[in-house]
Amino acid sequence: MAMERANLLNMAKLSIKGLIESALSFGRTLDSDYPPLQQFFVVMEHCLKHGLKVKKSFLGYNKSLWGPLEMVEKLCPEAGEIAASVRDLPGLKTPLGRARAWLRLALMQKKLADYLRLLITRKDILSEFYENSAVMLEEEGAVIVGLLVGLNVIDANLCVKGEDLDTQVGVIDFSMYLKNDIDDDYRSEERNGQISAILDQKNYVEELNRQLNSTVQGLQGRVESLEKSNSKLIEELAIAKNNIIKLQEENHQLRTENSVILMKAQQRLEVLLKGDLNCELDTYKQSRQGLDEMYNEARRQLKEECQLRQDVENELVVQVSMKQEMEMAMKLLEKDIHEKQDTLIGLRHQLDEVKAINVEMYQKMQSSDDSMRQKNDMIARLEEKTNQITATMKQLEQRLQDAERERACAEDGMRKFKQDFTNKADSLLKQIAQREKQMIQLETDLKIERDWRQTLQNELERERETITQLTAEAQQINGLKKEFHRLQDENTQLKGICEEQEQALEELGCKLSESKLKIEDIKEANKALQGGQVWLKDKDATHCKLCEKEFSISRRKHHCRNCGEIFCKACSDNELPLPASPKPVRVCDTCHALLLQRCSSNAT
Repeated sequence: MAMERANLLNMAKLSIKGLIESALSFGRTLDSDYPPLQQFFVVMEHCLKHGLKVKKSFLGYNKSLWGPLEMVEKLCPEAGEIAASVRDLPGLKTPLGRARAWLRLALMQKKLADYLRLLITRKDILSEFYENSAVMLEEEGAVIVGLLVGLNVIDANLCVKGEDLDTQVGVIDFSMYLKNDIDDDYRSEERNGQISAILDQKNYVEELNRQLNSTVQGLQGRVESLEKSNSKLIEELAIAKNNIIKLQEENHQLRTENSVILMKAQQRLEVLLKGDLNCELDTYKQSRQGLDEMYNEARRQLKEECQLRQDVENELVVQVSMKQEMEMAMKLLEKDIHEKQDTLIGLRHQLDEVKAINVEMYQKMQSSDDSMRQKNDMIARLEEKTNQITATMKQLEQRLQDAERERACAEDGMRKFKQDFTNKADSLLKQIAQREKQMIQLETDLKIERDWRQTLQNELERERETITQLTAEAQQINGLKKEFHRLQDENTQLKGICEEQEQALEELGCKLSESKLKIEDIKEANKALQGGQVWLKDKDATHCKLCEKEFSISRRKHHCRNCGEIFCKACSDNELPLPASPKPVRVCDTCHALLLQRCSSNAT
């Protein structure tokens, strides 16, 4: 099981690394037919299947991936949308197909690493589905989940609905991960291109971040203005409520006064009945007429107050509806702000990842420089060692030559000794014995010298082998030096090209200034020939003189070289030679027709 876990970890590393590199070179948006993406899903399926417990069912024994992935919905409510959409897919009939669809949807949401991280932290839940030595329960599972974070830089556009996920065969294709030296060189060039692309994306993310900050500030300003208007509406509502309360109090007072007047009228009527009926009848009629007038006036005031109260209540309803609309707008704005803050957080995460990649590339460059310096130091030490070895070899050869000279001298002396003293052999036996002893000693010394010479030759051969190895390394180092010099030459050539281009730009600038001076002279001559006509300024003209269309960024301003007025391109797309300029210049449609008519009249 440990060997299987190690193999699955290595395959996961290779598939994720190959997918990221190929996606950066191919394009960030991938579809379901992309081979590295298919291999990634196959490897992930093998990793999730490792150590899965066998469960009994009515049809027999099976291993279901959908069980542990379905538990993510309980750990993270955001995963409920994926699980619901997987269950609603009509073409999926097996748990394996649902698990494959879940992996694809999680990758499209860029939340695959987050969901699996939540899953591996709950060992108690995973122990129900996996054996104790499975990948998801060991350290390899955490490493694989950490590698999945790098897939957030990839955008996947996968069509899960029409794909047959139930009957796919998950076989890992190892031919995609076999590399050679040519591929390495090509990948190094691709990495350089990827680094430049990442830097461009970094600049784009920073610019997008600035734009989002400006939009967030604008939305915050709008929210503040809406809060101020809401507070004003609340104050106006409180004032309207106070007015309604005052009107109700005034209405109550009028009703009480009316009841008091009626009571007084009844009392007076009773008093008058006791006195003179005729006199009191006149006074009663007069008082009744006054009371009717007072009653009509009070009734009219009551109607006006009721109408005013109805208007205030209508205004209150309108204010309440406006308040509800403002609250709804505030909620929508808060939701929009939260979504943009989430996008800002995602962009900041991507920016942090880009910065980490840049730091990693900078560290790799520093490590390559350090290795280059170490190799240069090793070359210097090897050169010193070769010089020492050559000196010791010269000393050993000198000593060997001296020993051979001594041996030759000894052999010559022995021959002379035998020739001179052959007749004196009997008398000089002792001396011969001594000489024989000396010869034995010399022979032993000669054997010792021969053994020493053999050892020296063996050491010399070993030194020569080391010298050949050192020369091979020196040749490799020379090749690296040549490559470095070639890169320096290319750099100098590029600098020369850049300097030449700068000189050409300076010459073009000089020519442009000269042409501007000539144009000014031509303008002055044209003014002189045309009797001092007025050259209309750009800021004085906002519309075309002929078609009267407003000028903008797409509709540019053009001067007529004959009349000096400003027209659009459609109304001044004519060229004719003028007396002040022999070359054809831009003129308006009116001047063009006039000049053509003049030329035709002159020709006749």
